[in-house]
Amino acid sequence: MLALTACSTPGQVALLRDEDGKVGAVAVSDPKTGAERGQLTAPNTQAGLRPGPLKPKPLTTNYDALLTVMPPAPRVFTLYFANGTTLTAESEKTLEELRRIVTPASEVQITGHTDTIGDGLSNDRLSLERATQVRSALVAQGLPVANAKVTGRGERELKVQTPDNVSEAANRRVEVIIR
Repeated sequence: MLALTACSTPGQVALLRDEDGKVGAVAVSDPKTGAERGQLTAPNTQAGLRPGPLKPKPLTTNYDALLTVMPPAPRVFTLYFANGTTLTAESEKTLEELRRIVTPASEVQITGHTDTIGDGLSNDRLSLERATQVRSALVAQGLPVANAKVTGRGERELKVQTPDNVSEAANRRVEVIIR
């Protein structure tokens, strides 16, 4: 996953540390030619966007307050199905982990997927059934996710690209995003 934490004001870009204290990099391009002028790679540095060589310098403004109000990064969990609506044994463990971490304040998105066995309409129904099943399993444990967003994507977002009518275990899944 790529994360970039930078702030921009007219004529200036600043590179900040992420929530884990790590720093990535940002390429700075000439606004007229598009040619790369260099990269910012050090935390709490800034560079003007004027033409010429890139000259990083320390920040003059402290953006730490912005980082404290940023929401935490979403957590993504994937549960796999042996077939139909039967979870794999490993995914039963993942479901247990979900039961431990979901809270009343959690925003939960549950998306079901299928492989390419069967027709599109049947796969749409099956993917929605899988997602609904995961939500129901969490609700049955008393977790407040009855209002979780549930969708079925059928075979439209394959994890592993396959032709039609190919059984692929990695595509038989439900993805749960918790914010």
